[in-house]
Amino acid sequence: MNSTIFCGIQATLAGSMLDVGKWPVFALLPPEELRLIRQACVFGSAGNEAIYVTVNDEVFALGTNCSGCLGLGDVQSTIEPRRVDVLCGKKIVSLSYGTGPHVVIATADGEVYAWGHNGYSQLGNGTTNHGLIPAQVSTNLLNKKVTEVACGSHHTIARTTEGEVYAWGYNNSGQVGSGSTANQPTPRRVSSCLQNKVVVNIACGQLCSMAVLDNGETYGWGYNCNGQLGLGNNGNQQTPCRIAALQGINIVQIACGYAHTLALTDEGFLYAWGANSYGQLGTGNKSNQAVPVLVSMDKERLVEVAACHTSHTSAAKTQSGQVLMWGQCRGQAVATPHLTHFASTDDVFACFATPAVTWHLLTVDGDDYLTVAQSLKKEFDSPEISDLKFLVDGKCIHVHKALLKIRCEHFRALLNETDEESIEIHQFSYLVYRAFLEYLYTDTINLQPEDAIGLLDLATFYRETRLKRLCQEAIKRGISEENAITLLSAAVKYEARDLEEFCFKFCVNHLTAVTQTQAFADMDHDLLKNFISKASRYGAFKN
Repeated sequence: MNSTIFCGIQATLAGSMLDVGKWPVFALLPPEELRLIRQACVFGSAGNEAIYVTVNDEVFALGTNCSGCLGLGDVQSTIEPRRVDVLCGKKIVSLSYGTGPHVVIATADGEVYAWGHNGYSQLGNGTTNHGLIPAQVSTNLLNKKVTEVACGSHHTIARTTEGEVYAWGYNNSGQVGSGSTANQPTPRRVSSCLQNKVVVNIACGQLCSMAVLDNGETYGWGYNCNGQLGLGNNGNQQTPCRIAALQGINIVQIACGYAHTLALTDEGFLYAWGANSYGQLGTGNKSNQAVPVLVSMDKERLVEVAACHTSHTSAAKTQSGQVLMWGQCRGQAVATPHLTHFASTDDVFACFATPAVTWHLLTVDGDDYLTVAQSLKKEFDSPEISDLKFLVDGKCIHVHKALLKIRCEHFRALLNETDEESIEIHQFSYLVYRAFLEYLYTDTINLQPEDAIGLLDLATFYRETRLKRLCQEAIKRGISEENAITLLSAAVKYEARDLEEFCFKFCVNHLTAVTQTQAFADMDHDLLKNFISKASRYGAFKN
């Protein structure tokens, strides 16, 4: 295997920087090999199977190769990585696995490939023969673009860009959602009450399936003897059922453990339900819950929840990057969320889950080689080699004329007309202007939603379309009942239509609380009039 370190590393790294060395299956790989890994998945009954993708989009596998789950064309175990030729260059965007194990991926082109254990037709190819080589799942999916896949123990579900859900495989408890308990040999659309609805997130427990809609509603189907569907009873469901107890609560992410479920709301709150014999619900006791329970967090808002259908472990990450864990943690039952020193929820599963497998597709940091983007970020506001400084609110920001000309039309015109080494700015605050200049160096923004409003104003003034979009996204992530009206007013002022619609829907979904805020009381008369009129058309005041 080629272990050259490629100079053109341009992998975009998302989330926390991860150390793949925490996963024992990678312990024998040399450092130069580890540095090439961009994505990784660890699975298997003892965390003894691994598939990873390198910076140049080559795919490798190593491990015991149970049921041919490594996709190598045989069932031979391998302690050294072997290349999976069929998958090289496919650009994997989603990956999940069962306990057989079987493995399913979705590619950037929207194709689905599956391989491994197939005793219950979980590969979706119409047979029960194990698949030794990744094969495209084509029935009913050829003209669809799949963006997310999720596996239970022996069944698979897939979500398309249009928000449809397809399911196949083991169906003893109705987890395929077909209305029967007959196994489903090929992908079948999950319709019933999901018909004409848009699904934005999916997850699977061992024998159940969950889906979140674009309006925040949550549906579950399949095995329910531990209450993991959150329906208030313990009866299995053969078709999707809406979780009525979450009425008016907008879920944005769902994660399933072996027999429990975690759901994150748009305000960063956590609800949990299902099995609780290891304290995996985080409620402080070990009683199962058949309806969603709000998990008490004295910490700040959450931005991610994590669970895996192979274990009874739960984890979450806060807005400031703190990671909490609870449930079964290396044999201990931890009944309330415990603050860790970890940088990511992935570390919880590497160090404390049984088995130690990944709960989603990992993204891995590179070595200490600086890319062009990293080098530019390092030089931002560094006086050593800068040739221009901005004076804002009496403070200096050091930059480079050449980069500003390349990155921004406003500066190209301005700096071509002046040789000044210092420019004073009066229109914007130091915080906002520094964030703008930093964006030109990094392509990212890091502001609280209220501060992002000022940057949205600047982006509108300078006609920076992408920056405007990033500001809107930052504002969306930080919306709350307290600031929703302020953010809506800003969206209207700066003609950010998408953000305006998002803030409006949030206000309607949290109408009672929002109308009791000071911001609502101080709302501009015309804006208030338009809000009430639109909310009325939206049906917000119906009984």
